[in-house]
Amino acid sequence: MKRLFSAMRKSSLLLGFYALIGVLFVSTVNLVTRDQIAENQRMALQQKWNEVLNASLYANDLNKDNKMISAEAIGLPYEAKVYLARSKEGQPIAAIFNVTTLQGYSGAITLLVAVNYSDQHLTGVRVVKHKETPGLGDKIEVAKDDWILGFNDKFLTDPSAKSWAVKRDGGEFDQFTGATITPRAIVDLVEDVLIYAHHNMQRLFKEPINNTGDNK
Repeated sequence: MKRLFSAMRKSSLLLGFYALIGVLFVSTVNLVTRDQIAENQRMALQQKWNEVLNASLYANDLNKDNKMISAEAIGLPYEAKVYLARSKEGQPIAAIFNVTTLQGYSGAITLLVAVNYSDQHLTGVRVVKHKETPGLGDKIEVAKDDWILGFNDKFLTDPSAKSWAVKRDGGEFDQFTGATITPRAIVDLVEDVLIYAHHNMQRLFKEPINNTGDNK
C-alpha cells in the first residue's frame, strides 16, 4: 500500500512538474512574440493608411497623432478612432477615420476612410475587417474587386445627397449581384463620415490630442 501511495505521489509530482514547464514555455513564447505581433499589426495598419492616403503627403507618426470620437458624437454604434495626418510643418493634410457599421449582411464591417482637410474630398476608403460572404459581399475588398475605389475623390455634395446610395435605392453606387446589403452599409457609413468631417474637421486638428498610442 505504501509503495502504491509513493508511486502515485511521484506521478503527481511529475505531472505537476511537466505542467509547470508547459506554463513557463507558453509564457515565454508569449513574451517573445508579443512585441513582434504588435509590430506586425503596426506594419499592416501602416500599409492600410498608405492605401487611403499617399505616404508622401504627410510626415507625422499617426500612431502618436490620433484621437477617439465617441459613438454618440459621430452617430455610429461604436466609438471611432481618427488619425490626423500633417505635413512636415505641422499643417493639417487629412483625417483617416477608423469606423464600424453593424449593417453588413453578416455583421460588423470596419473601414478606414480618409478625408482631405482642405476641401474634404475622399482620398481613399478601405475595408479593415468584415465577415461578409465569400464570392458575394467580400467584393468590398480591393483585392477581390475595384468597387471600393469608386469612392476616390468623392465629396459630400458630389454626388448629391440623394445619390449617396446604391442604385437599387436610387443612388449612384453599384450593388453586387446577389448582395445589396453590404455595399449599402458601406455607402451609408462613408456618407456618415463625410457629414461628421464637414462639421468637425477644423476642430479635430485644433483640439488637444487624446490618443492612446496603440493601433486598436
